[in-house]
Amino acid sequence: MIKKINDFLAGLPMTIIAGIFLLMDLVPHLANPSGGGNAHPSFLPFDPAWVTVVICGIPLLYLAVWRIIHNPGIRKISSALLICIAMFAAIAIGDLFAAGEVVFIMAVGALLEEATTRRAKKGLKNLLSLAPAKGRRLKDGKEEMIPAEKIQPGDILRILPGETVPADGIILRGETSVDQSVMTGESLPVDKSAGEEVFCGTINCFGSVDISVTKAGEDSSLQKLIRMVQDAENKQAPTQRLADKAASYLVPVALLIAVLSYVFTGNIITAVTVLVVFCPCALVLATPTAVMAAIGQATRHGVIIKSGEALEKMGKVDTIAFDKTGTLTYGRLNVSDILSFDEKVGEAELLFLAASAESRSEHPLGKAIVTCAREKNVPLTEPSDFRMTTGRGIFARIHDRRLLCGNEKFLAKNGVPVDDGIQPALQRLRAQGKASVLVAENQKCIGVIGLSDVLRPEAEDMVYCLSAMHIRSVLLTGDSKQAAGYFAEQTGITSVCPELLPEEKVQNIENLQSTGYTVCMIGDGVNDAPALKAADVSVAMGSMGSDIAVEAADIALMSDNLARIPYLKRLSDVTVRTIKFCITLSMCINFAAIILSLMQVLTPTTGALVHNAGSCLVVLIAAFSPQAASARVSS
Repeated sequence: MIKKINDFLAGLPMTIIAGIFLLMDLVPHLANPSGGGNAHPSFLPFDPAWVTVVICGIPLLYLAVWRIIHNPGIRKISSALLICIAMFAAIAIGDLFAAGEVVFIMAVGALLEEATTRRAKKGLKNLLSLAPAKGRRLKDGKEEMIPAEKIQPGDILRILPGETVPADGIILRGETSVDQSVMTGESLPVDKSAGEEVFCGTINCFGSVDISVTKAGEDSSLQKLIRMVQDAENKQAPTQRLADKAASYLVPVALLIAVLSYVFTGNIITAVTVLVVFCPCALVLATPTAVMAAIGQATRHGVIIKSGEALEKMGKVDTIAFDKTGTLTYGRLNVSDILSFDEKVGEAELLFLAASAESRSEHPLGKAIVTCAREKNVPLTEPSDFRMTTGRGIFARIHDRRLLCGNEKFLAKNGVPVDDGIQPALQRLRAQGKASVLVAENQKCIGVIGLSDVLRPEAEDMVYCLSAMHIRSVLLTGDSKQAAGYFAEQTGITSVCPELLPEEKVQNIENLQSTGYTVCMIGDGVNDAPALKAADVSVAMGSMGSDIAVEAADIALMSDNLARIPYLKRLSDVTVRTIKFCITLSMCINFAAIILSLMQVLTPTTGALVHNAGSCLVVLIAAFSPQAASARVSS
């Protein structure tokens, strides 16, 4: 009940009402500065500042008491406690305007901070939805559908095309291609055969396979992924406000100065004035105001920053870790090389033959070849005969020409040698991280088609800009060493960690953090979610990225434009500098006001006005500096 009342009073509508009543009390003070602390409008039977004190003072008192009870050690002393002391001191001498002013400024600060840090956390729910509900178990020669939670290690499961693997296991029978991007982020489905491992949550693309379960339920790879996101989420405690950190020093110093001023001057008014002007309201307002302004500017440039804490941390980042697929690259396959090994077959004819043969294929490599041919306006022919060996290749007849398209093992199994003259081309494609589809006719390999993910055109310039800002770039990817090395070379990234599972990405980030680096992780896939949570601050590719990655990250790039990363870093740097400047300015204003208070130039009422003016000045600087900076860094 008490908390509900407190939340109601601390809300925006009641704070607005408190501000109106404080303004009503301010008018007679401005009209008659010598009227003292009891001046109030003649048409009211009471001082309207009482309304402000009640509305804004009760939540502040509740917060101060709660922290005294629940916070450990020195953290019991907070900025809320100092302002409550100043409020009661001002009430005790009858200066209600001063009492209302300090608690109202704090209420506004609390609303600003809440507005900058509110964010929805739905990513874990989305991750849980990936877990399959049922599995097809083989028992006594019969198939039976059972709930996923009843699957045990040692069970034999049958996975049909298009189904999600319900548990980790080893393939006993069958061949297929598995989309395991949920675990590794690989852009290509991985061909699997007997003896190879499959992971829970991955998708069986083609052939039917039987697996022997090795890990199920809470021990499966997907559940482990979910737990890592949960653990990383729990480790991310909100950063304490600077005002509260400083309060452990401010409260004793303020009380000491107030007591000494009373001892030496014998004037209780001077002591109360010191408490009023010492309140860290401007210090509390500086951070959320600057952050709100920067977040608003970033939103106009397609960068969604979910919290002020993320923006502040981005300003301290010195290392940025990138995922590859879908982040540095588009995450889609394109034909990159068409190499003919037969003088009679040109590149155009090779593409025609391969695309016509693959026109019935459902394999991503085959689809990419067909798409390339259509984009080049190559007329295709329907194969008169078509047979597919899952995960290996296809046989097709085009105009009575017998064609084989597939990998080396598939050609060798069909009696087609891949001689030494072809190997250098294949090795070059492998070194560039590209997939290869060999094309054979009449027991002879006539060519190869290389396919690759596509690098984002702005990636190289982005890495160069970050390097100029003395930001270290690291590539963390589940792709092969060759693919990772090739794309790192194209972008200028020198630190590469390939073939990583999600937990290994987290370990790499933690290793960087343990050596003193402040790490930003940029990714787009489900498999990136634990790493995004483990990093000090994280950025997701919002347009193409998975919902889970976007929800797990602190910042989202809605246009998937990597050029926004240097912009984001510069804006964060400017915001952090603005916050530090505003805090320094607010402390200088407070120091000058304390001197004037000790000289008895200021009273609690005039001190409150000076305090208010200083807070407004800080707010204006904090609000407009990021806007001006955004115009500069985006140009």
